[in-house]
Amino acid sequence: MNFKKKSIISCIVGLSLIMGATSVAANQNLDPKKVFQPLGEMPIPADNPQTPEKIELGKLLYFDTRLSGDGTLSCASCHEPTKGWSDARRTFLGFKGHRGARNSPTIINSGYYSLQFWDGRMKTLEQQALGPIQDPGEMNQKLDVLVDSLKAVPAYVERFNTVFGENSINPENIGKAIASFERTIVITDTAFDRYLKGDDKALNDVEKRGMQLFAGKASCISCHNGSSLTDNNFHNIGIKDEDKGRAGFTGNPEDLGKIKTAALRGITHTAPYMHAGSLRTIEDVVEFKNKGGDGHPNTSPLVRPLNLSDKEKGELVAFLKSLGGTLPIVEKPELP
Repeated sequence: MNFKKKSIISCIVGLSLIMGATSVAANQNLDPKKVFQPLGEMPIPADNPQTPEKIELGKLLYFDTRLSGDGTLSCASCHEPTKGWSDARRTFLGFKGHRGARNSPTIINSGYYSLQFWDGRMKTLEQQALGPIQDPGEMNQKLDVLVDSLKAVPAYVERFNTVFGENSINPENIGKAIASFERTIVITDTAFDRYLKGDDKALNDVEKRGMQLFAGKASCISCHNGSSLTDNNFHNIGIKDEDKGRAGFTGNPEDLGKIKTAALRGITHTAPYMHAGSLRTIEDVVEFKNKGGDGHPNTSPLVRPLNLSDKEKGELVAFLKSLGGTLPIVEKPELP
């Protein structure tokens, strides 16, 4: 199915969810098991099965500054474990202090995504892993130089041989190893997830009312739906800035300012929010959504003033915070 067709289908689904949201809002007996889906198992590509040895190799590469052109940056430089696997900056800081235009997206649960990056320009984690390495503004490393650098380290040669076979240090396998490690960075047991599994006390009454608002009056579920609470699609939510969004990749003016819908598990650990880090807190996000955006000319019809009361905004914030879960922490390994 091509992207245009998928977008049309998603829009129809979104509009139907909004129309259904009114009835959900009116229905105080929301059955979350009929509205929300469990996260399920991490999807693993057939050509890149998980193994402990591959995951360990990927972890070494993830933290290794050899992956950058001047030996100062690693994947962890912008995606730090203790900072929500992001960097707590509005926008990323790259090669030689280059200030990027976008926020470093968290890698938490990124293995569930069908497209990677804010504009969706890459389909897989394997492709995504190699993108920042080569980008002049991010890590600025040539892949052939990186391959030669790793081949000069006996411990890496041994590990690649064990995982992929003889003479296997190449860009494809570097991407596969890093992606395998990133698929282990997950948040799956939030208070919300425990509630869906039958623990009625996992959410308090305020959070439950926020969940009803999320699925009803606030219509968050029109985009944050499915098992990962993202439609894996792209919307212009009304942020008025110069970012072309999806259009910068597709060249389609209809995609101007459209950004991939963020998944929500781990949200309490990943501030600031939005593609340019323009909103500092979850409360700021709810306030932005409540007013219907900043007036971007290509704002999605799904975005509109919500007219939430202060009490309702507080309830919605409480529900979103129930999606935080426990931050997975990985210590930097001893590098070869």
